[in-house]
Amino acid sequence: MKGGRFWPELITSRRHPQVARFRALQGARGRREHGLLLVEGTHLLEEVLSRGLRPERVLATEAWIARHPPLVQLLPLAVPLQPVAEPVLAAVATTEHPDGVVLSLPLPDHHPAPGADLLLALDRLQDPGNLGTLMRTALAADVGALWLAGGADPWQPKVLRASAGAALALPLRRLEGTAELIERLAAAQGEGLQVVATVVRGGLPYWQLDWRRPTVLLLGNEGAGLAPELLEHCSHRVTIPHSPQVESLNVAVAAAPLLLERSRQRFGSAGGG
Repeated sequence: MKGGRFWPELITSRRHPQVARFRALQGARGRREHGLLLVEGTHLLEEVLSRGLRPERVLATEAWIARHPPLVQLLPLAVPLQPVAEPVLAAVATTEHPDGVVLSLPLPDHHPAPGADLLLALDRLQDPGNLGTLMRTALAADVGALWLAGGADPWQPKVLRASAGAALALPLRRLEGTAELIERLAAAQGEGLQVVATVVRGGLPYWQLDWRRPTVLLLGNEGAGLAPELLEHCSHRVTIPHSPQVESLNVAVAAAPLLLERSRQRFGSAGGG
């Protein structure tokens, strides 16, 4: 017992049941079965605690514990902190050079705020790095809800790292596929939202759209773009004008000016210019 916390015996074997349980969280099946995420690294632990989320269990090397007494003190006493040998931590983590701490976290269950007027819908986005980066931008733009029609698993460790913790804060709903997304888009239009599709060419320059209206922004797959049947359910199409030397922009790069244009228009109107 130290500082009111019970310190379990150091785990040195990769065959320990706790180690096997954490390793299962590397895969989607294990995350579903346990209802837990695998979260890695000091920065994401800080994000978890700053957002008022409670880890289920923390594994850390003795060196990490010695370097981070303030973080250890922030952990609720009811959250087990399990010391592990460095080879054990390396076996649990998915990164090549883990910094000494991983944790299991119950799946977040955030609900959209009532009256959310900016929603983001993603059609079969495949790259975990793109999805994580997009989530971070969406949180910066005050997106009220994120709809995912297929594509990358938003709870895999690579997405969590790329989002810098934003994935833990966004109201998120996974949809069965394009058909369910079409149903949601139709319902959104019935509720008075404009449904905006991003196209490579032929759309309205994005800054000419009134983003201050309640909006659903629809972004497509990295290679194929939006499914044609989705385009039929959009009220507006916008384009980011760019040099013809580049055929199209990366979806995560393209999302930034689109999502942040609403703030620019609102601040511009408030400032009178």
